[in-house]
Amino acid sequence: MFFWLFIAFVILQRLAELIIAKRNEKRMLAKGAVEFDRDGYKFIVLMHTLFFLSLLSEKIYFNRGINDYWIILIILFFLAQALRYWAIISLGEFWNTRIIVLKGSELIKKGPYRFLSHPNYMAVITEIAFIPLIFSCYITAIVFSVLNLFAITRRIKIEDAALKKLTS
Repeated sequence: MFFWLFIAFVILQRLAELIIAKRNEKRMLAKGAVEFDRDGYKFIVLMHTLFFLSLLSEKIYFNRGINDYWIILIILFFLAQALRYWAIISLGEFWNTRIIVLKGSELIKKGPYRFLSHPNYMAVITEIAFIPLIFSCYITAIVFSVLNLFAITRRIKIEDAALKKLTS
């Protein structure tokens, strides 16, 4: 039962974030912002969808139980959530799941951005690794951590170049 409640919680979070991202996307595009790497975004969406399908499949097919260290893992998960929402709040209307940059805007240097260039990606890396580990889904943790590492590394390069090109 805990597994299903936890996964429902995470999926509802993601859906709420997509609503916020869509609202911010419309605002930024209306102000003349430019989107970068539209095709790459499709891969991110596919990867996250397959992540949840893999997690569910591994949990059910292999009858995975909760990890002996689940308390530590769930604490780390919630710390990642705190970092994620601190980043979202700090970016305000500039936060998005896509790479959308408003020409002439200034880089955000408040909140976690005082310490890290990409705190939201740190949270995503943690989630992709720890959500499956909480439920002993080691295959999903390994496969999607590797895929996520490639996706985020690529995305950071594109995002940094876009920010350098269009922000002051």
